[in-house]
Amino acid sequence: MEEVAMEKSVSKSDATNNRMEFPKESLGNFPIPAGQNYFNFVAMDTLGRRWGFKVSIRNVGRYKKPWMSGQWRRYAREKGLKKGDRVKLTMHVEGNAVRSYRIRAERNLTMRIWIPVEEFAR
Repeated sequence: MEEVAMEKSVSKSDATNNRMEFPKESLGNFPIPAGQNYFNFVAMDTLGRRWGFKVSIRNVGRYKKPWMSGQWRRYAREKGLKKGDRVKLTMHVEGNAVRSYRIRAERNLTMRIWIPVEEFAR
C-alpha cells in the first residue's frame, strides 16, 4: 500500500537552494539509522527518472528541523519549481520492510486542481 510520506508547499528558498526544509512530522517515514543524522534514499518521479535524496537532521542542539538535499537543487531546477508549487513524496513498504519512494511536483491550476509540473512544459 502506498502512503504519503511527506507533502510540502515549496517556499522561495526551497526552489533556489541546495536543500528543502522538511516537515518535522514526516521524519518518521525516513528511518535514520541510530547514531547517524541522515538517511539516503532514491525516489522515482512521474517520468520514471530516479533521483537521489538525503534527509538530514541537526545532530547538535534541540532544534531538529530536518531538510532534504542530495539532488534536490537539480530536481527543483529541472522541474521549474517555484514558490507555491507542491512536492509530494509517497512511500510503499514491502513485506520485508523495504521502502520505495516516489516524488511528484505539482502546480496549482485552480483552487482545487493540482497537476504535475511536467504538464506545464508541453
